[in-house]
Amino acid sequence: MTSKIINVIPQELTAANFAAFGDVISVSESAEHFAINDGHTMRYHNLADVDVAEQAGKTLLNIFRSTPLAFPLPVKMMERHPLGSQAFIPMGNHPYVVVVAPKGELDTAAIKVFLARSDQGVNYHKGTWHHFCLALNEVSDFLVVDRGGEGDNCDVEKLDGSLVITLAE
Repeated sequence: MTSKIINVIPQELTAANFAAFGDVISVSESAEHFAINDGHTMRYHNLADVDVAEQAGKTLLNIFRSTPLAFPLPVKMMERHPLGSQAFIPMGNHPYVVVVAPKGELDTAAIKVFLARSDQGVNYHKGTWHHFCLALNEVSDFLVVDRGGEGDNCDVEKLDGSLVITLAE
């Protein structure tokens, strides 16, 4: 049986259109912020709900180095972390692609694709389906806030590649 190819162009990543999947981590006037260090630093406060405590989990800070893949890109897998959130914060000046689907059983018809700027991080809520990090343009580093500890915290679903991400119309 041949699957119908569905081409998807990423939409702009905003806090509003990403809220069902997690948090957008960025400097914004709508974020709680205040001056610290005698007024020399502006602190943008509480930008993401880091949720790693289930089953005595602990917070891990990691750096993931991602190699860009060729586009158009067939989506061949999605993963989720049922015991904790996972945040990706770019450490360079390149945009990247975010692929997500709602919590629960994976519904491929509900997959959304976003284009994130280099000044935007994402924090996937616990159980949110997502693709691994999709760097664009060059090898890119991401600071990753993740959960460590006991328990199986990664479910992977293999897909047939019929959903294809294209970067231009």
